Amino acid sequence: MEIYSKGIANLSSKDEILDIYFPYIKFDKKIIDNNIPELKHNSQKILEINWSKKDLDRDIESVSDAYLKLHLLSNKLVLPNTLNLKGLFTKMPNVVWTNQGAISLDEIENKLHNSKLNHDHLYVKSLDKFPCLTDYVIPKNVRIADARRVRLGAYLSEGTTIMHEGFVNFNAGTLGSAMIEGRISAGVTVGKNSDIGGGASTMGTLSGGNNTTISIGENCLMGANSGIGISLGNNCTVEAGLYITAGTKIMMQVANESKIVKASEISGISDILFFRDSTSGKVIAKPNKKISDLNKELHKND
Repeated sequence: MEIYSKGIANLSSKDEILDIYFPYIKFDKKIIDNNIPELKHNSQKILEINWSKKDLDRDIESVSDAYLKLHLLSNKLVLPNTLNLKGLFTKMPNVVWTNQGAISLDEIENKLHNSKLNHDHLYVKSLDKFPCLTDYVIPKNVRIADARRVRLGAYLSEGTTIMHEGFVNFNAGTLGSAMIEGRISAGVTVGKNSDIGGGASTMGTLSGGNNTTISIGENCLMGANSGIGISLGNNCTVEAGLYITAGTKIMMQVANESKIVKASEISGISDILFFRDSTSGKVIAKPNKKISDLNKELHKND
């Protein structure tokens, strides 16, 4: 496998790399080819990177490693959870993201001061290691109501709609048309025709030392303000307001039998409705008779 890329790096006054945009990527037989003009500023430089498959599997050793891997994800050249991202947070610098591009933390106060004096509008969007996806990659046939809530490194399939409170982290995303009104945490994938309701949340791989990768299958519905710390198979529904962690005790109902199981024991199972009995307070799982169906016109997005 041949991986060749050309990127434009933005530099601080100390020649530190702040961020990198890769307009040209050749990934095996797939090519993303955007014109790279002659650079006019000393604050930028061209980077050329040649990789083989083994580079996808090694730890991140530089800013260029980090940005190229995030670009590979957001250009949908690789799937989430197929790259080695160890070292990502260590190598990516924390910078100021503005309407004028990335600015070093050491330089922002002076630039902000000068912008006020010169009526040169400078808008600070965030202080973070990760920029917005849409500052580098515009995914095709996707709607994003608030672009600030989708990080570079997100993987968004055609037909995806992300509403104003929806959030998608890096190394996570949708594998088909989906409605996202809740949170897709790092490492989490959502299958085709699934709906993540308003305020719903998925446990990622960044917080609390959780190394378990969570996935949501096809035709699933997570009700408003629900949450999961287990995977869902296909055709599953989680009741609004119900949060299921790996240790949640669940009354599993199959045919005429019932038994208590830990949620982790049924992680990834398909065709299940999860809900809380309003009288006893018990969390119950039983066969799901209703399949989620997205509005096809809403998610065509072309």
